[in-house]
Amino acid sequence: MSAGATGVGSLPGGDAREAARTATGSFEDFPYLPELPARGPGADMIGRTTGLLVDMYAHVEPSGWRISDRPGRDTRRARSWLGEDLDALEEFTQGYTGKLKIQAVGPWTLAAALELHGGEAMLQDAGACRDLAGSLAEGLREHLADVRKRIPGADVVLQLDEPSLTAVLLGRVRSASGYRTYRAVDRQVVEGALRDLFAVHDGDVVVHSCAPEVPFGLLRRAGATGVSFDFSLLTEREDDAIGEAVEGGTKLFAGVVAGTDGPLSDPGGSVMGVRKLWRRLGLAPGTLAESVVVTPSCGLAGASPAYARAVQAHCVRAARSLADNPE
Repeated sequence: MSAGATGVGSLPGGDAREAARTATGSFEDFPYLPELPARGPGADMIGRTTGLLVDMYAHVEPSGWRISDRPGRDTRRARSWLGEDLDALEEFTQGYTGKLKIQAVGPWTLAAALELHGGEAMLQDAGACRDLAGSLAEGLREHLADVRKRIPGADVVLQLDEPSLTAVLLGRVRSASGYRTYRAVDRQVVEGALRDLFAVHDGDVVVHSCAPEVPFGLLRRAGATGVSFDFSLLTEREDDAIGEAVEGGTKLFAGVVAGTDGPLSDPGGSVMGVRKLWRRLGLAPGTLAESVVVTPSCGLAGASPAYARAVQAHCVRAARSLADNPE
């Protein structure tokens, strides 16, 4: 996986063609399939991924997404919007060859977000979690095949969004009442489910989390080839895990630019922390460009359209600065 820059996933607005134009125009060497949650339920990351599930359905309740017995309006809407987004991406990637990233929510964040019929999260039911992971695996296999058919020159990178993963591991996911938390899921169970899911794709798999305490070691053992994270949330306690990941060949998708409107520093300044991390770990500066992909810290759905465009261009310049001046 070559270094450079790419987006995380979401963009502001609701125009699929404009989003595809932005994602492919900003990142000519590493475009991605945009998500547009402003369109409403079914375009959000959870709803979009429920539309991929095979023989499992969900609908919107006031409390969030809940498992259904059959596909309904919300499932149809999620699938329709994904089709619209794929059509737009296909239009703007005619003749493209190279890295192309698609995103879906991972099984543990999905299990923490989806409600069973009684209103509690699927996370509390081990059997339901296994069924969900299996359904997601089948759906992703079909989705990946569709993307390859539409954009045959693409080297598809699969990103799984797991912002709730740390909370699942530490028993911090709150119950429906909010008065208690679900029991922590065994790390080996979590790792095994991720390993099985990663196996549906024969290319690179990146796991994204913009939460603190990303479990770098667990993700590396499960087979992730890259980890995407908010760089500002790193602490020196994670140095050893990051050093081991880099030396093991894991790519770091470093989110170094804020996902909501604010001033942008010079591109070199945005990656100064990455250079300092490399020095602290004693890693060779020459490996920076091979090991780091520059991204926004999280999705850009909450940004203004102008800022979203500026941030993506800024990431490309920051990646170039990192490659040209690694020390």
